[in-house]
Amino acid sequence: MPLRARLVAIIALLLAAGLGIAALATTTVVARYLVGQVDQQLDLTASAVADETFRGNASRSTLPSEYYVLVRWDNGTETPNYWDPVVERSGAPQIPTFMAQEMATRTGKPFTVTSAGGTTPAEWRVVPYPVISKLTGETVGTAYVALPLTGIHETVKVLGRTLAVSALGIALIGGAVAYLAVQRALRPLREIEETAADIAGGDLTRRIRPAPPSTEVGSLAASLNTMLNHIERAFAASEASEARMRRFVSDASHELRTPLATVKGYGELYRMGALTTPEQMDDTMRRIEDSATRMGTLVNDLLALARLDEGRPIRHEPVNLAALARDSAGDLHALDPTRPVRVVSLGGSGDAPEELTVIGDEDRLRQVLANLIGNVSQHTPAGTPVEIALGTQAPQDAGDDPLAVLEVRDHGPGITPEQAAHVFERFYRADSSRNRASGGSGLGMAIVAAIVGAHQGHISVAPTQGGGLTVHVELPTQGYDDGSSPDRT
Repeated sequence: MPLRARLVAIIALLLAAGLGIAALATTTVVARYLVGQVDQQLDLTASAVADETFRGNASRSTLPSEYYVLVRWDNGTETPNYWDPVVERSGAPQIPTFMAQEMATRTGKPFTVTSAGGTTPAEWRVVPYPVISKLTGETVGTAYVALPLTGIHETVKVLGRTLAVSALGIALIGGAVAYLAVQRALRPLREIEETAADIAGGDLTRRIRPAPPSTEVGSLAASLNTMLNHIERAFAASEASEARMRRFVSDASHELRTPLATVKGYGELYRMGALTTPEQMDDTMRRIEDSATRMGTLVNDLLALARLDEGRPIRHEPVNLAALARDSAGDLHALDPTRPVRVVSLGGSGDAPEELTVIGDEDRLRQVLANLIGNVSQHTPAGTPVEIALGTQAPQDAGDDPLAVLEVRDHGPGITPEQAAHVFERFYRADSSRNRASGGSGLGMAIVAAIVGAHQGHISVAPTQGGGLTVHVELPTQGYDDGSSPDRT
């Protein structure tokens, strides 16, 4: 049963029950009040009516009167006095016979009796009085003076019917008003229900219309919208993670397929006896060794990325970043003696600092510089100048320690903004014309980003002034959280 129907039913039942109780209480009070009025009338007039009956000693009244008087004499005879139309309509009261002792306690106290005969039998209110002889002063009988309660009963019936009809009408009208009020009050809940149904159907962009936060519905809507935002982001992150995983597995399979196919092909040539000369055998073994070396490099890179993704703790020791930069500059000069390589200060004026200490893993940071220098050597023409800039910069949050900054600047062809947006993705190659021999597997920059993220650092790329590419690396100069922070790339 819907909530709105239950609320309307409860309200209608409460109205009906309340009005029914009020009607019952009203009719009871009115009936008692009217009976009390009859008792007062009997108390004021019954004695006088009884005296008139004694003197007249008549069994019938010729004048209109509601009174019914019955005298029971001690000798066993009875003398009734009443107006015929009243008895014909309401019936004669059935007054019981009381013992003398019981009669003594009932004298002057009204009580109710039923009637016999009559077109519409009614109850009678009776009060007894003793009949005392004026000659001897002794009690010679008992006079019962009665009044019918027909009018009271009719009044109570009319009042009861009126209250019952009024209660039913009020309950129906109240139920209709309650339905409209509940429908209006629960309209936001209906919207929440429809929104939840749409979300269950797959539309995660639906949101609930805001309402005043001081109301329960408004507070619920705000909480649900916040929860839906979290759920949408979680689903988006999950879908993006799954897409990256599928792409990663596909790219890894693609990278491994070529060297595996090479090894398998040369193995089949050897099995078929196609290698007949020592020169062919030497060339085949060289190619197999090259393919195995490439697979080993790729597997090592994948293993390094997997360990970084798992959040394995890395060393956090003081490392002189300036010394690593000078070593990397020497390595690049050894790879290409024609290439000018300089270690400069970050601002461009003065010499580079002799010491720039960061907290981290020296082997991992050397790998960062080695990958960056390797990219420069592979993807820029021979003789292209390179600068490795070192320095510090103020943190974004006041009160934090300064950040160590390392920039590798080349003056080669550079990359486009679209390529820069994907340069840290795994297996991404900025130049599709680069083959695997010259371009690598596309994991170098992804490893760099993962290592910098594990050091709670930040990495980005930007165009070099005058042309080329600059890789900007920020590292904390104090402790970090053992690599548990997310990648801020």
